[in-house]
Amino acid sequence: MVELDIKIDAKDLYDYMMAHTYNTPSGMIGSCFGAVMVVIGVSTKMWIYAILGMVLLLYLPWTLKIKSKQQALLNPAFKEPLHYVLDEEGITVSQGEQTQSQAWENMYKATSTTRSIIVYTTKVNATIFPKNQVGEQLPALIEVISTHMPAGKVKIRF
Repeated sequence: MVELDIKIDAKDLYDYMMAHTYNTPSGMIGSCFGAVMVVIGVSTKMWIYAILGMVLLLYLPWTLKIKSKQQALLNPAFKEPLHYVLDEEGITVSQGEQTQSQAWENMYKATSTTRSIIVYTTKVNATIFPKNQVGEQLPALIEVISTHMPAGKVKIRF
């Protein structure tokens, strides 16, 4: 069993949003298309293509940064720390009087970024464990997740 108190901030949300967006087909296609437009624009000296490619490449990170800041400020769940308990049954999160549990068999996947361990509860919703807040419990956290989720759903790297 692992117990953690986590306070999600705008940087944690931005890290999650970037990882989630750029690991989807639309995110990859958009990035590739923008990069190709920049290369074509520069090589043919048709600067409008280079400019449009740069806009495509910079638009998504910029909007995700703004969205993560807004969510961190406006969502009441991010005002106070969340208390997590990871045990044999699944993940239980509580804050104040509210408690929610998610069974391991209902988890979608687990992944990592350089900043966080992310456990997806659905295709788009996730529990974020920032590594700097997990601290010394990081190996125990990874072990609990890896033990209770099928290996094909766990893609966590150190």
